[in-house]
Amino acid sequence: MTGSEDSPSFRLAYVPGVTPSKWVRIWNERLPDVPLTLLAVSLAEVFDVLRRGDADAGFVRLPVDRTDLSAIPLYTETTVVVVPKDHVVAAVDEVTAEDLADDIVLHPLDDTLDWEQLPGRPAIERPATTEDAIELVAAGVGLLVVPQSLARLHHRKDLTYRPVTDAPESRVALSWPEDRTTDRVEDFIGIVRGRTVNSTRGRSAAQSEPKSKGSEKTDKGAARRKPAAGKATGKPTGRNPRSGSGAPKGAKRGKPRRKS
Repeated sequence: MTGSEDSPSFRLAYVPGVTPSKWVRIWNERLPDVPLTLLAVSLAEVFDVLRRGDADAGFVRLPVDRTDLSAIPLYTETTVVVVPKDHVVAAVDEVTAEDLADDIVLHPLDDTLDWEQLPGRPAIERPATTEDAIELVAAGVGLLVVPQSLARLHHRKDLTYRPVTDAPESRVALSWPEDRTTDRVEDFIGIVRGRTVNSTRGRSAAQSEPKSKGSEKTDKGAARRKPAAGKATGKPTGRNPRSGSGAPKGAKRGKPRRKS
């Protein structure tokens, strides 16, 4: 897809827990004439939103179906267990999955972690969402293991969380439909990858402007400047036997002897 088919704005979806503000700020600095619209989307809906074209790109959680979607992994999150503040886990710095063996560990339907074996004891029913599971933790029904960003998103004064050292981790990625890799998408890829405005793959206005003839001469023709008056040009003159290439053949160095 060519740049001429780009929309006049850029629509960016993001799933719960992801904070896109840093990248949005850079976009607004570099492309102030292209509005960026944020779309908060659930984990279950985000890929359909991208496929329908309701968003140009989105921050998602891996895995991604690479059949029709492209993805760039960005970072991996710490996994934590959310517990009531008076729970025994709150007294330590970190835990393992085995430390949770005697507790009921809730497993919401929108869980983002790829478990081989769930920790703890299962609840009678699975909560519909992570937000529902947080409410159950606060009610003393069980514990919840989630990416740290989700623990922060649903923070409550009566709850706390601790890292689970051997739990699977959640990876956040930027994804977009492979057949709609527009110039605007390329611009955003450059931003999340940390390319500068002058990067060879960037597309800023300043970058796309060719150098003026004057600036090109300044860069490439510095060695062509005429020497200042009175300075050696490097051409042999035959005058000074101590001036390197200007010395005649056979000339000897040293102070001339005084005539007696």
